[in-house]
Amino acid sequence: MALGGCSSGDSDSGSAAEPELKVGGAFMPQPVGDMAGGFMTVTNTGDAADKLTSVTSPLSDDVQIHETKDQKMRQVKSFDIPANGELKLERGGSHIMFMGIKKQPKQGDKVRIELHFEKSDPIEVDLPVEAATHNPAKH
Repeated sequence: MALGGCSSGDSDSGSAAEPELKVGGAFMPQPVGDMAGGFMTVTNTGDAADKLTSVTSPLSDDVQIHETKDQKMRQVKSFDIPANGELKLERGGSHIMFMGIKKQPKQGDKVRIELHFEKSDPIEVDLPVEAATHNPAKH
C-alpha cells in the first residue's frame, strides 16, 4: 500500500525542457541583382534555448546567416534563440542572405525556405516578396 501513487505519468525524466519555436513577420525585399535578404522573427516560448544553424531554399544553393556588427556584415555558424525569447532577423542587423539566386522573385511572389535548428525540427516558411524598400521596423 505504501507504493500507491508513486508512479504518476509525468515524472521528470519524460518532461525535459524543450524549445517551442514559431516564425512571424517573415519577408524578403524584392532583390536587385543576384543576392537577396530574408527577415523574420523566431519566437521561442519553450523553457530551453535553441540555435538556428542553417537555412535552405530552392532559390539559392548558398543561403547564409549573417550578423551585422560595426556596420560590417559577416557570416556566422548559428544564431542563439533564447528560452522564452526571440531571434530577430531584421534590416541592419542579423539576417538571412541568399547568394547567387537562381531567379528573380517579384513583389507578390513567395519564396520557400527551410530553417534548421540544433534541437528543434526544421520549419518551412514562405517569405512574401515585398517592395525593395520594405522595412516593417520603420512603420
